[in-house]
Amino acid sequence: MPRQTKTKRAMKTLITFFEIPAADFNRAVNFYEQVLEMKLTRCECGDEKMAFFPDPEEGPRGAVSLAGGFNPAPGGVLVHFPCNDITASLDRVVTHGGSVVIPRTKIEVEGEGWFAVFSDSEGNRVGLHGK
Repeated sequence: MPRQTKTKRAMKTLITFFEIPAADFNRAVNFYEQVLEMKLTRCECGDEKMAFFPDPEEGPRGAVSLAGGFNPAPGGVLVHFPCNDITASLDRVVTHGGSVVIPRTKIEVEGEGWFAVFSDSEGNRVGLHGK
């Protein structure tokens, strides 16, 4: 009987981080703390404010975010996908009809890597997280 080998999976999870936009930061943070019965950790990074959901042992992490140009809308949640090479992935975005919204940018928190945001072929904003 031939030996079966498992394909090594390149990603731990498909989604690495999500952001929920807020028009009124305190109201939004209170809403999620009340609805989900948990405490969010607040952080200010320049003009941006984020309140992080508790870090799960497994699965995606996320935050409520207040940032210029990131507005609540029915389609406003921003999902980040992991990738090994953000620059190469952004090149493929452009090649296949999308556009770069935020270029590869270092995350200020030590050890969290890099991110980028692109507009897909349909106009949806999607994030990348990695190197």
